[in-house]
Amino acid sequence: MCSANISLLCYNNFVSNLPKKIIVISGGGDYPRFVIEGARLSGVEKIDVLAVRGSTKRATCKAADFVHTIGIGEVASGLEWVSKQGYDGAIFAGQISPISLFRSRFDEQTKEWLRSLSSKTAHTIYGKLAFEFERVGVKVLPASCFMDEHIPGEGVLTERGLTEKELSDIDYGQKVAHDVGIHDVGQTVVVKDGMVLAVEAFEGTNAALKRGGKLGGKGAVVFKAARIGHDMRFDIPVVGLKTLKVMKSAGITAIAFQANRLVLLERERVIAFANRHNIAVVGMKTDLPPAPLRP
Repeated sequence: MCSANISLLCYNNFVSNLPKKIIVISGGGDYPRFVIEGARLSGVEKIDVLAVRGSTKRATCKAADFVHTIGIGEVASGLEWVSKQGYDGAIFAGQISPISLFRSRFDEQTKEWLRSLSSKTAHTIYGKLAFEFERVGVKVLPASCFMDEHIPGEGVLTERGLTEKELSDIDYGQKVAHDVGIHDVGQTVVVKDGMVLAVEAFEGTNAALKRGGKLGGKGAVVFKAARIGHDMRFDIPVVGLKTLKVMKSAGITAIAFQANRLVLLERERVIAFANRHNIAVVGMKTDLPPAPLRP
């Protein structure tokens, strides 16, 4: 009876904390669509999308209950619209091209926000956006929420694990990723034979992989990590099929990441591709907290 009462209490607590109406701030890629699907399975009643013209995929818009579209430079007007809709929470998901920060025509309010930042990193830029959303009463939820099936734990996901050489390079990559994470430079490090071939900066993961592969040739490895104290409301590490395809083209033979702290999109397709091309995919044990799956 005691156990049943505890289970009922946990369920009631889960239901009472579940938002009824959320908005997904959607960039490109499939990630936003998976957030929508996961939220629906969890019982969220209404899920809308704030879409970015030219970035948000049609499939994401189709999965939503309602879509409001803005240009990449119209952040302030999008925020104003969101603030009037009565959302219980917002989730940032999907890619925004780094180039857009230099080539887009932003509204005056957004320009002012950007000017207020002494350094412009993913954390400071998205952190400012999160602050502005919460200032108008819209709580920003972790980007990992409702992504239960897409966040792998510790262990080897592929048919083969790491060779001794790959493991040695991965261990080194972890140390480098920790240090660059302190400065919020990027999440991805490419290593071969104990040499750092590439560290992700603002160009994004795939560009860093191509740089590393071009420099070192076949046999490099990748470590991808969220820094200590990483704000899981935005910019959570993501790997998908496109990542693996770039790795193959670059001659990279293994990728490792922090267990329970990375989103792996289309897991079955990713693992099948990795097995077909003899690429190892491994979740590494970490003492850092896991990405939250619920608000």
